[in-house]
Amino acid sequence: MSENKIKWGIIGLGNIAEQFARDLALVENAQLYAVASRSLEKATEFGTTFSAVKSYGDYDSLINDDQVDIIYIATPHDSHASLSIQALNAKKHVLCEKPIAINFVQASEMIAAARKNNRFFMEAFWTRFNPTFTAVLSKIRAGELGKIQYINADFGFIMNNGQNRLEDVNLGGGSLLDMGVYPLFLSYMILGKPENTAASSLFYEGGADKQTTMLLNYPTAQAVLHSSFIARTNMHATISGEKGRIVIDPLWHEAQSFSLFQDEVETKFDLPTKGKGFTYEIEECHKCIAANKIESEMWSHQNSLDLITIADHVRKEAGIIYPVDNI
Repeated sequence: MSENKIKWGIIGLGNIAEQFARDLALVENAQLYAVASRSLEKATEFGTTFSAVKSYGDYDSLINDDQVDIIYIATPHDSHASLSIQALNAKKHVLCEKPIAINFVQASEMIAAARKNNRFFMEAFWTRFNPTFTAVLSKIRAGELGKIQYINADFGFIMNNGQNRLEDVNLGGGSLLDMGVYPLFLSYMILGKPENTAASSLFYEGGADKQTTMLLNYPTAQAVLHSSFIARTNMHATISGEKGRIVIDPLWHEAQSFSLFQDEVETKFDLPTKGKGFTYEIEECHKCIAANKIESEMWSHQNSLDLITIADHVRKEAGIIYPVDNI
């Protein structure tokens, strides 16, 4: 094993961690050094599958492992803040799964910990680094669509049995924070923070939103966005401007292609990802660490704060409340 490899730890060993670990193996200067679960049996199985050097049955042991350079936190939303802050205070770099936290207050505390400890910290918004998305953003910023006037994006699927964490408010469950942040991200990256928002949700008995529809108003544009655990949606995104429109193909948040329509003439762009697509955010982490940066210019601390602020406004409009909001 080369000494210049960056040693990763993964905390929380669910489905997204498995996808991340597969892509981590595709990054040349990355090593999966340690994994941690509250179950040592699960950690050992995961570690064996993905060739981790160490497997821990508790989170503290991984956080305090001197060999770990950076920790990927893939636990339920409710623990993002506490685990990130603990890891940063242990002088580890951190890549934390989206959403960065439950609310703006938590997110601010996480970023303050990164700055205090001079360690790299980034919300794992992998779509930001997807080749299709970066190409779409480049075309929009180059003016190929003219002034943007309308964005439409959704993220909906029917939740399977056994995914109860997604409807547990104590774990930060609900469609908005789990999936709705993707459409919000798209609108934010293209149009910035809205002047005002309107939102409405349907709820599970426990209080988590099972479906949320959002309207974001800008001076000369609107974004109509949707997230759902109870309905399958088209999973494509449309950005319309004065000179044309772009349609990002399904599944748009991890897209491999998009179409540009100008005068109703379609030009197709195919940009397949390396692996699932987590490779690009991993490489961005490595670049920033090598340059002694505590944040990415592509997805900065301020970007994360802006996005969670928008999500907070949507929650207020829709009546989505989490226990931590009252602390």
